[in-house]
Amino acid sequence: MATIHEYPVLVSWSGGRDGAGKATVHNSSTEFSLAVPPEFQGPGGATNPEELITVAVAGCYSITFGIIAANRKLPVIDLNVSATGEVEQQGMSFTYKKLTIRPVIKISADATEAQEAQVLDNAYKADAYCIVTNAVRGKVEIVIEPTIVR
Repeated sequence: MATIHEYPVLVSWSGGRDGAGKATVHNSSTEFSLAVPPEFQGPGGATNPEELITVAVAGCYSITFGIIAANRKLPVIDLNVSATGEVEQQGMSFTYKKLTIRPVIKISADATEAQEAQVLDNAYKADAYCIVTNAVRGKVEIVIEPTIVR
């Protein structure tokens, strides 16, 4: 039988495009401010759903890669993931089109070439196993551009 995990949030919003809001994540008791970004004629100064999708995918990717690397005992020392989300605007229509994930994976200096190849392979597999990436796959183009350094 399947297990369902729930992630309740509460968002309060006041105003229109120039308004402000707050999101509260129940499970972690995390709170953060929300605002319409300046590129959409908002005031900015807080995060927005477009950034949150990018953070969610990059965060999920990072955690997933870390779990894979640990489970496979890969010689990974450090992982830094930058990500860029792209929203296309056509008139008043906005579409989240693309997410580029750029992991920089530092491996130990004594890692073998075979281990380095495994790390690279798993940099792509992490995308396939990521829950959040899979939630947007088919609607948003996902690009993985890994770099491995010693």
